[in-house]
Amino acid sequence: MKHLQSRYIGYALLFTATIFSLGCNKEYLNPNAATANEVLSSAKGLTGVTVGLQKSYSTTRPGLLYAGITLNGLTTNEVISVNTGNTNEERLAVGGIQVDGDNTIVGNVWTGANKIIYDADNVINNAAALQDKNYAAGLIAHASIFKALALGNLSQYWERVPDGTGKNVQFITRAQGYSKAIATIDNALNAVSANAISSSFLSNIPSGIDIVNTLNALKARYALASGNYALALTAANAVDLTKKSVFTYDALNLNPIFEISTSTNNVIQPKNLNFGQTGNFVPDAGDGRVAFYTTVNTTVRIKGFGDATFTQIPVYLPGEMILIKAEAYARQTTPDLGNALTELNKVVTKNNDIFGVNANLPALVGPYTQAQLLDLIYKHRCIELFMSGLKLEDMRRFGRPDTEMKRKFMPYPNQERDNNPNTPINPAF
Repeated sequence: MKHLQSRYIGYALLFTATIFSLGCNKEYLNPNAATANEVLSSAKGLTGVTVGLQKSYSTTRPGLLYAGITLNGLTTNEVISVNTGNTNEERLAVGGIQVDGDNTIVGNVWTGANKIIYDADNVINNAAALQDKNYAAGLIAHASIFKALALGNLSQYWERVPDGTGKNVQFITRAQGYSKAIATIDNALNAVSANAISSSFLSNIPSGIDIVNTLNALKARYALASGNYALALTAANAVDLTKKSVFTYDALNLNPIFEISTSTNNVIQPKNLNFGQTGNFVPDAGDGRVAFYTTVNTTVRIKGFGDATFTQIPVYLPGEMILIKAEAYARQTTPDLGNALTELNKVVTKNNDIFGVNANLPALVGPYTQAQLLDLIYKHRCIELFMSGLKLEDMRRFGRPDTEMKRKFMPYPNQERDNNPNTPINPAF
């Protein structure tokens, strides 16, 4: 990130430290530090918080991006644990009752998501009071991306999710969690529609994220997960697939997949060249995505978006949006199998992907039944979106048997249970 953005992160850390000190019985205040009110009432302070959101989400081992990819990959057989000394990864790889409320990876996803929601709410709620409405729109939209991602992660892994942040918070269904993510996105899109994001805001945040396209892409993702296929189709059609939206990395903010796993070969790696798939769901011979996502160096290793220190990681892939359209057509009350196959073939034959994720295969030729087409869509989601952190939701939505996954839903972290009497009982599996 630019030096300016590093200063904003420092501002966010001062805010966090202030909040922490005010929550303690004893206060150790730095007279030179910004107060919480000062941070949350200024454009500079709010920018610091939202830049901090992106940093905490997209970097480091506890960060929600890496923790979610690990949790998802081990649970769905995409990846394996390569070091028996990594107890938490090993237990996720075994699954079942071995995954308990003390698992730190489960805890990282839970804590990271809830912290992001808390900080994002502070930005969204306080930005509305700024006089510069164009700058405020940028703050609201950027923070909403991370709040939606956090809500989406909670809703994917847990049967019930907190209805906000704070002490003894109540819980809502995961479906309601997805609805909250979509409502957050709609609020952001309305803010941007009313007041275009200012160039001064964009110059003060890390480059790479296409804000409006990302909001629509996440809306499509969570509408699909919610079973709202008409909304998913509309939102996916609103995304410009010629434009990238990525997390960028530099010497201070490293690509977490490469830093933690690829470079060390000591944490997780792909299960095999079939991406953990079996039977009719294995990649076809010549599928170019196998060579994109993996390499073989004695064993199968990570490539793709974890192949170097500064490799950008997409917030979403164009292929995800195309496959959302295919699935939405196929699952309509009156299935449109013709358009579903047309969209699916855009992924199957793709040879000009902006990220290089190209299957480059011959087109599929029907006719297919709805069930057959949905199986093909699932197969190509598993390949196209490898290590994207989305597969567990896919497995449930496509009705895959429990034997193919290590857990269907996660237990609630013991830290939450010990401090919140409203924490639901853990799922059996």
